Amino acid sequence: MAAAPISDALVFFGATGDLAYKQIFPALQSLVLREQLTCPIIGVAKAGWGLEQLRERARASLREHGMFDEGNFQRLCQLLRYVDGDYRDPRTFTRVREALGNASRPLHYLAIPPSLFATVVEGLAQASCLKQARVVVEKPFGRDLASARALNETLHRFLPESAVFRIDHFLGKEPVQNLLFFRFANVFLEPIWNRQHVRSVQVTLAERFGVQGRGAFYEEVGAIRDVLQNHLLQVIGLLTMEAPFCSDPENLRDEKARVFKAMRSLDPSSVVRGQFRGYRSERGVSPSSRVETFAAVRLFIDSWRWADVPFYIRAGKCLPATATEVFVELNHPPRPIFEEPTLASPNSVRFRLGPDVLISLGARAKRPGGAMRGEDVDLVAIQHRGGTMKPYERLLGDAMRGDVSLFARQETVEEAWRVVDPIVGGATPLHEYEPGTWGPHEADALIAPHGRWRSVPGAAEHSEAAHHEEPAPAAIH
Repeated sequence: MAAAPISDALVFFGATGDLAYKQIFPALQSLVLREQLTCPIIGVAKAGWGLEQLRERARASLREHGMFDEGNFQRLCQLLRYVDGDYRDPRTFTRVREALGNASRPLHYLAIPPSLFATVVEGLAQASCLKQARVVVEKPFGRDLASARALNETLHRFLPESAVFRIDHFLGKEPVQNLLFFRFANVFLEPIWNRQHVRSVQVTLAERFGVQGRGAFYEEVGAIRDVLQNHLLQVIGLLTMEAPFCSDPENLRDEKARVFKAMRSLDPSSVVRGQFRGYRSERGVSPSSRVETFAAVRLFIDSWRWADVPFYIRAGKCLPATATEVFVELNHPPRPIFEEPTLASPNSVRFRLGPDVLISLGARAKRPGGAMRGEDVDLVAIQHRGGTMKPYERLLGDAMRGDVSLFARQETVEEAWRVVDPIVGGATPLHEYEPGTWGPHEADALIAPHGRWRSVPGAAEHSEAAHHEEPAPAAIH
């Protein structure tokens, strides 16, 4: 398969924004240092700035969020250009075209609100900036299934699907990529990776912090739209997809699309939404807000491999730890051989996706002594800090090369929205929970038929115990 042509310019809209400051400038600097970015970098925004102010913004960004070195920074500065203007003004895009010069295969990165995607893409088309171009769009890709379809229709008025790169930084993380690699680079998981051996699967994305001053933004999304519809369903996809027959990016995305199509739409009775006490006092949050800061769901995949296996997913803010983890619980042996005082824990596979990387197998081993009694042990396969390549560095580099492997395809995005559509928009009750606990007690009842939520790193065991001892708060009305 012939390699895709590399983009010969990078245009990023939203150059003065928060995302650019925290993530994009450090990623651009790293790409420059790796000599993967040697073409013009054109920032676009409406700030009344000039090029020197953009360079100072980049300098401040790298001092705070990157590794600043004056010599390396000057290499980035030599590539930087700046266009200031309103996205609704056609003259802005004329200036973008002028700034591109002889570049004929630009990559346009839209680090802007989705409501502006159509405006910017249309402006680029009218200024002849989309010929042989690629466009990267930030999540969220719509607010529901209908808006996602409308957004895709708008993009496809001007671009083929092969030129649209829907970025989800979560897929660029080293531990998340390792899920895919570990599954298909080894043979021992495959015989047990099915409904005959897997009893249940848990996926947890916990954050110790709250909305961190972004209350107005969070009011527009909530936990389900922010992380469940995209990040966590993508993790489920990597866990459950069939093996691609080769490493071709489209074949990989074909298999992921198939498993998304097999996901059952969420039933409101299998969803628990929570809101931490004090959220309504955050700046930008409505005093009567019904936006969830915690969500737990039970999901099913209607395929021969996974039929009737429950997938429990929870995500929330102001929880006892900041960590992301997958816990796959296997079935018990068909009958006990050794007489133990209590039912032994089943075997398990644990993937810790952050902040540390860990893959471990939970097993039983004989306890020292004369009696045939066992104890739980963890067979740790790998444990280390995440790789040095940050998600945006990896993803922007891939987009420049035309590698679509880690980007979402239209059908997968729309299937993900189909899954969560029945539960968005406050369709289920909202329960209050105390900061520092594992969410509302109703989440425990949701998983009770298959046991309990497993602890995650960084959370003291007493926090989980205390959670179960507190009186359950009433639903928020």
